[in-house]
Amino acid sequence: MLSRSVLSWLPGLLVLGLILLGLELAVETGWVRRALMPPPTAIALTLWDLLASGEFVAPLLSTMELVFTGFAIGSALGIAGGLAMGWFPAVFRLLEPLVELMRPIPKAALVPPLMLFLGIGTTMKVTSVALAVLFPVLVNTLQGVRGTDRVMLDAARTHGWGTAHTLRHLVLPAALPFILAGMRISLGLALVLAVLAEMLSGQGGLGFLILDMQRSFLIRQMYAWLIILAVLGLALNGLFLLAERRALHWQPQSN
Repeated sequence: MLSRSVLSWLPGLLVLGLILLGLELAVETGWVRRALMPPPTAIALTLWDLLASGEFVAPLLSTMELVFTGFAIGSALGIAGGLAMGWFPAVFRLLEPLVELMRPIPKAALVPPLMLFLGIGTTMKVTSVALAVLFPVLVNTLQGVRGTDRVMLDAARTHGWGTAHTLRHLVLPAALPFILAGMRISLGLALVLAVLAEMLSGQGGLGFLILDMQRSFLIRQMYAWLIILAVLGLALNGLFLLAERRALHWQPQSN
């Protein structure tokens, strides 16, 4: 008997299947140009050959390394900055204008100037990803710190807790749901910026291959790499949700 979690996926899988069937019929009947959109069955065969050959491993690992490195750096800076701004008013007054100036800028727009200053190598790519991750994590951490129960803070002061002890054992756990929510949003942004940076730099990874296939007019291969990228994003989101549930095991889970 199928579990409830598997059954919940069935409507979405049915819709996806209908879309793929519709595309197949549209291409075969000539409604969609085969040169621009090959039938899904042809893309599936190309994807199978790509997976069987193992050619996907090196580009996939390159993109994953870039995403994880930038995500770790951006998350660490965002959590540290959010804690400092939320706990120390002087730090908030110092950094708040800069944060509000930089936060609304689409981080993709920062990639060209970063290329001027940092070149087109790994440093530029990691910096681009880290900047995309930084601000959602920082803002969420700040809100989480400010939302800490005042009664609990007063109790901590009554018991003589110092600043470091209070931040570590009270404020940080209280802000953890906000922090993880910001990190989950940032994970998707990290993948987007990693792919964009690879496209613009013209070096390695899934982003470079997708653009290179398009330029070479290898359309089936381009769509096959896009599917790999989509599955990577889905897998990263699923793994983060599992980690989030373990970190927030004390919270009731919604069905």
